Amino acid sequence: MTERARAEGRAGVWSGSWVAERLGVELAGDDSLTGLLGLALRRNPKRAHLLVSNVLGKHVPQSPSVVHGHGVALGRRVRDLLGAETAGHAVVLGYAETATGLGHSVADGLGAAPYLHSTRRPVAGVSRAGGFEESHSHATSHLLLPEDPALLAGDGPLVLVDDEFSTGNTVLNTVRALHERYPRKRYVVVALVDMRSPADAGRLEDFAREIGARVDLVTAASGTVRLPPGVLEKGQELVARYEAGSLGADADAGSGAGGAVGRVSRVDLHWPDGVPDGGRHGFTAAHRERLENALPGMAARIAGALPAGARRVLVLGFEELMYTPLRLADALERTTEADVRYSTTTRSPVLAVDDPGYAIRTRLVFPAHDDPADGPGERYAYNVAGAGFDAVVAVVDSAADTPALHAPDGLLGRLAAHVPHVLLAVVPSYVPHAPHAPERPSMLPEPLRGPDFSSYASDEVGWLLQDFSDVTLEAPTEEREEAIQSGGAHYAESLPVEYQPSEQYQELFHAALDASAARLTRAVGAVTEIVLAERSPRPVLVSLARAGTPVGILMRRWAQYRHGLDLPHYAVSIVRGRGIDANALRWLAAHHDPADVVFVDGWTGKGAITRELAAALRDFEVSDGVTGFNPEIAVLADPGSCVRTFGTRDDFLIPSACLNSTVSGLISRTVLRADLVGPDDFHGAKFYRELAGSDLSPAFLDAVSAHYPDVTDAVHAQAKELLAADRTPTWEGWAAVERISEEYGIDDVNLVKPGVGETTRVMLRRVPWKVLARAGAGADLDHVRLLAEQRGVPVEEVDDLPYTCVGLIHPKYTRGATGADGKAVAL
Repeated sequence: MTERARAEGRAGVWSGSWVAERLGVELAGDDSLTGLLGLALRRNPKRAHLLVSNVLGKHVPQSPSVVHGHGVALGRRVRDLLGAETAGHAVVLGYAETATGLGHSVADGLGAAPYLHSTRRPVAGVSRAGGFEESHSHATSHLLLPEDPALLAGDGPLVLVDDEFSTGNTVLNTVRALHERYPRKRYVVVALVDMRSPADAGRLEDFAREIGARVDLVTAASGTVRLPPGVLEKGQELVARYEAGSLGADADAGSGAGGAVGRVSRVDLHWPDGVPDGGRHGFTAAHRERLENALPGMAARIAGALPAGARRVLVLGFEELMYTPLRLADALERTTEADVRYSTTTRSPVLAVDDPGYAIRTRLVFPAHDDPADGPGERYAYNVAGAGFDAVVAVVDSAADTPALHAPDGLLGRLAAHVPHVLLAVVPSYVPHAPHAPERPSMLPEPLRGPDFSSYASDEVGWLLQDFSDVTLEAPTEEREEAIQSGGAHYAESLPVEYQPSEQYQELFHAALDASAARLTRAVGAVTEIVLAERSPRPVLVSLARAGTPVGILMRRWAQYRHGLDLPHYAVSIVRGRGIDANALRWLAAHHDPADVVFVDGWTGKGAITRELAAALRDFEVSDGVTGFNPEIAVLADPGSCVRTFGTRDDFLIPSACLNSTVSGLISRTVLRADLVGPDDFHGAKFYRELAGSDLSPAFLDAVSAHYPDVTDAVHAQAKELLAADRTPTWEGWAAVERISEEYGIDDVNLVKPGVGETTRVMLRRVPWKVLARAGAGADLDHVRLLAEQRGVPVEEVDDLPYTCVGLIHPKYTRGATGADGKAVAL
């Protein structure tokens, strides 16, 4: 970017005009919008355009006083809205990575409010207080890791801060997840810009009514983006053409080892002990006071390390670490006469075009340098190269001060290739103190076994559960759905009325079993062989009840048939949003080596349980200090590409998905309710002894294992092929769920259930809205079509569906609002 180009940009050319002219994108709304926002093109298959904020301090270097001032002003408006007394009880939550600094600045304006931001970085030693998904981000999973678990548990207002309010999906997902766990009466959503479409505008109000809470919205400006037909395809073509033709302004082209021309040196900030580096684990009023007192001294040390005569200085933050570098830049701006600017590095891939009408003029590309949990990848610094900076102060936390940072192609090397002087300031990564673990009873009960609990033989499986057979837990499906979606109840607090299959449906089950038994057996054998080869020669199989239990028994039978092994097998409870049964883990750790434990499930959908298990095991390491449990789940079928231990990635009918308890040992799904499950108890389930006449559980197992001698050679070949293949998860299923969620206007991804197994569960347990079926899907969907016909649910054929089918739960359910005719159809 030349000095002349920068002058053109300052001379009044809107930094969104390049995209607007080529794609026909319009920004309509408040007069201040074009001053706040520019436009760029995403390198992303889901959205063509990117709104680029001029005052956020992420992609566009800006005066730190301007960046901090916008957040503080929004915080003061929230304080005025709530009133001083109510504001005194508020908690502020910001979104990673883009709004971590904005949220912290809003908390500054609000007053003494504690601050927390979500994070994509798991931290050993800290238990989750929750998590949620951001539907359209390039990195979707958010964790909430407060040092003080009570931070989110109060009844004061929760203030949620994001840089833009576009569809409302992220906010609705967050509030739904948190309200389920920490219900409160008031929420305030804060954003720099409200860019919702007219179709999205009323959803926030509807949602507030559903959960019985007040939700206010505070923004600096509002408007909407008007997108012409075909904009996504046109944007992708434009990005491809510019990148293929080297027309984009990638400042790293040709630079590499030996290309650095600037000087890199460190500056010691003398960071105050005990002050967190940001809001990842919570930031209190006391922390704020100590930081404010230390800022002038730290700014003076940076100023003293700058080269003499430096006129233009950039303080560059690092991904989620936005607030600390922002405040350092703010203090430096007051300390020195140099023109100080502030921005941060980012995960977000954007096309760079050196044109005054385009918001992202140049791009530096470098590898991630903080050992991210989701693996290595590219990171970016925009509008830094060619911007005339005499010095850059790169601020990172100590977790990111790694060899990758200092490598020739790392961030420091990239900066030094374009800026004469580079200073590195490292802030200590804050590690919360582990809470004192209360003493627990030394004895946990022995597993429940058949025939006293379940229709399975006593040696087939031990259930690490309580017996709730005498407790009334069932509620009508429609009543449960309304309570779950309104936030009034968690799905694991009650049970659906157990579905009793019709004679026609039972015939269909037997036909499906006959047709798929050999295919199913090959998958059982293959996944068992992979477990024995890669995980442990004598694994302890631990099924995730209840869908995993028949699979665990079949794997145990294969190991016995093929290798003469008598493997231990248990079933435990895991609950979405609440984790795995920690007492079951304690029992397992007391009786077996955790390294031998292999968790087993039937199939993957979008991977929610895969993520849930990984997070729960991290929490367990923190709470109990027990290590060794491997979060990798072994499944029969992995159509969502969420795991690496599987028998097949085909999405086919596993007959045990066709029925509820009558193919699962007559056991209900698991129950977790505070009045029934104490802190030292296993989760619970019911044994439906009265359904013994309809029980197909042993027959299902015997039908599959009878094929073992017939498929031995095929299993050997299939396992050999899988062991040699690249089985790295691609999470294709999650991408499909995001697309479907957007196309069908479903703001909660938990209402999209992909795959034959998950769709069957929707039809049997929830209130279905519609079924999407892959065009040309055959007999694998016969049972789904039958259930859909019985419940009055439409089945739509869809092209390019990665799953055989997807079940959609009614997204705005109230009793009577389902089925093809708008009425709930009784089973």
